[in-house]
Amino acid sequence: MSAAEPAPGYDDDFLGAPTAVPIPADGRVLRELTYVHFTVLLDPARRLAVATGVNIDGSALRDVARSDDWRLDPRVGADEQAGPDLYRDNDLDRGHLVRRSDPVWGAPAVAEQADRDTFSYANAAPQAAQFNQSMELWLGLEDYVLTHADTYDTKLSVFTAPVLADDDPRYRGVGIPRLFWKVAAWSAPGPDGEPGVAATGYVLDQTPQLDDIDFSDVGEPPAADPPPLGPFRTFQVPVEDIAVLTGLDLGPLVAADRFAAPAPVGVGPRDRWVPLGSLTEVRL
Repeated sequence: MSAAEPAPGYDDDFLGAPTAVPIPADGRVLRELTYVHFTVLLDPARRLAVATGVNIDGSALRDVARSDDWRLDPRVGADEQAGPDLYRDNDLDRGHLVRRSDPVWGAPAVAEQADRDTFSYANAAPQAAQFNQSMELWLGLEDYVLTHADTYDTKLSVFTAPVLADDDPRYRGVGIPRLFWKVAAWSAPGPDGEPGVAATGYVLDQTPQLDDIDFSDVGEPPAADPPPLGPFRTFQVPVEDIAVLTGLDLGPLVAADRFAAPAPVGVGPRDRWVPLGSLTEVRL
């Protein structure tokens, strides 16, 4: 790929069976940004991604130097993406949505460009700065599922984004997500032996355990504190619950779910969510 050629982005047919990046069912306006081996669907009204999709070829991954050069994507306006001003002088982290190492595969020059591409602000969302066991779980899920998927193939497609809720607390003009979702999909033969996919879904919760506080940024005072974010909690959840939670069309991923969700108990879909304490608790 030469510098003049556009990045090919996420490949729907990477797993041998069509698996597209999920799109909102409400038909909202999005900006589709393609990078090396991944695509970001940016919601310009929220200034954050509503979905991302990355193809991972485990047999061709490379270890390249980390660029750490965060930058705005020049293909969209600065007012349509949450840039450096959101993260300045506070404890908010620029959390990668497409993990830095996931698209870094292929020829050396391609892998190096993929690493640089992940440092686009369109591929970031604000996360609590403290790291704990649950965050480490979240970062390790792709590796764990990829190892499992090696039974069938060494390829994986992963979809990740924040849950863009209407009541997210606002800070410097940006709604700060409380939840993040992830769906990992890999090649697996279908019941008829034809190419198919298997999938599992996860939610990361950084909701603070605090009293009801109004964090509205009416007037947007420049020195306002960011909304406090609580300890990370990671759950394995039914893929269909992610579709309901986000309003995204997850297509064949719902039927491909390998997670045998427990029967609902009490009220609300969260009764079906299983908290994870380690990767060995993931059900595949």
